[in-house]
Amino acid sequence: MDVPDATSTTPSSTHPPFVSEKHKAYIVALSQKKESFEYWVTEHLRMSAMYWGLCSLDIMNSLHLLDPFKEGIIQWILKCQHPNGSFGGNMNHDGHLLYTLSAVQILAMLDAMDRVDKKQIIQYIVGLQQPDGSFAGDEWGEVDTRLSYCALNCLSLLGGLGAVDVAKAVEWVVASKNFDGAFGCVPGAESHGGQTFCCVAFLAIANSLSYVDADLLGWWLCERQVETGGLNGRPEKLADVCYSWWDLSALSVLKRMHWIDAKALEGFILDCQDPEKGGIADRPGDVADVFHTYFGIGGLSLLGHAEVGTGDETIDPVYALTRRTLKRLGITPFHTEVTSELNPVTTAS
Repeated sequence: MDVPDATSTTPSSTHPPFVSEKHKAYIVALSQKKESFEYWVTEHLRMSAMYWGLCSLDIMNSLHLLDPFKEGIIQWILKCQHPNGSFGGNMNHDGHLLYTLSAVQILAMLDAMDRVDKKQIIQYIVGLQQPDGSFAGDEWGEVDTRLSYCALNCLSLLGGLGAVDVAKAVEWVVASKNFDGAFGCVPGAESHGGQTFCCVAFLAIANSLSYVDADLLGWWLCERQVETGGLNGRPEKLADVCYSWWDLSALSVLKRMHWIDAKALEGFILDCQDPEKGGIADRPGDVADVFHTYFGIGGLSLLGHAEVGTGDETIDPVYALTRRTLKRLGITPFHTEVTSELNPVTTAS
């Protein structure tokens, strides 16, 4: 396959600066707004929201801003754990693999992994693997490639990767690959940017990236960039900041980030900021939320933006944690492209 040139879709040469202090204040204030509508409609996924906020701060080298709340956060996480080792999205919510990964990631960032029984969590995940190699999210049996990624990521962070049948898990995920090189949620399902990230990162953890056609998938991923500079998750869809993580992290693992216009993507993310209150939205002009704030900051980190953490503060495209956190756990960060050499990204003036 011929290697495509990097696209050139930059809509404007001027974009707002990255308002890091506003974003930090926005994230820290989220837990205090207990009377807001947004606080209560996200009550069921508070564990993941906590992870998004904390990881954003960690990338910006500002996790210390939550030091006064650190022990309270850890205590809350422990109260969300069930006797079988799983964690719920909040206290008094059912345990689920998604929230179990978020809980472990938070504890890893806070250097508090010694506060939980790792073997208990590992055994919970082992019990979720199905005969075909897939993983269920909970006792009700739903499976998809997201959950396969959550399982291997969590097991790897806990040092328990050898407790499951990795070869069988790889076989099931590879069966979810489509003719375009991308992946769906289950075998035969439509290719999707979010699922593709999950599968590529899963295969990286499983040391099985040989199953990915880097050029074919790289082509599909770079075609996700639209005229605004942003990325979408499927053909003919609008750009969304969250794909600045889903699509870009997969391109980073495949070493194909230079196939897109990095400067145009940077501009799209910066345009989605709320310059007054902080936070990042899905698209310019929409209301910011912590989900898109995290994925926007994560995308800028992958792009090597000058005002987002560099070096060990950089986010890892596989584990979705900073390189600093992974090194503290004894995990070697995944090798990523040096975007500054491939498609320079400069600080907005």
